[in-house]
Amino acid sequence: MSIKIYHNPRCRKSREGLEILESSGCEFEVVEYLKNIPTEEELAVVIEKLGIKPEELVRTGESIYKENFKGRSMTDKQWIKAMVEHPKLIQRPILVSGNKATLGRPPEQFNTLL
Repeated sequence: MSIKIYHNPRCRKSREGLEILESSGCEFEVVEYLKNIPTEEELAVVIEKLGIKPEELVRTGESIYKENFKGRSMTDKQWIKAMVEHPKLIQRPILVSGNKATLGRPPEQFNTLL
């Protein structure tokens, strides 16, 4: 089974999630999504695996959100496009394992897929 973590090395929660993966002994791929931005299609698949609406994956504390998106009514497709154009808006870390995914908030949530 393929395991992938969408990771931001500057984020404490993301680093904690990576440590959980490393200690699990599982093989996994690290995607630094700020450098290797997912396509709209890839992000839509991850969101589907998470079982959430795209808007629920948005980091509302980011200045980009507050300045450009706060209070706006947008379609799912528009939210996905916004996250691809501004990847800082994507919550992290995200663990994808097969047909399932979980948001590492808290990072211990990763244990549900390992």
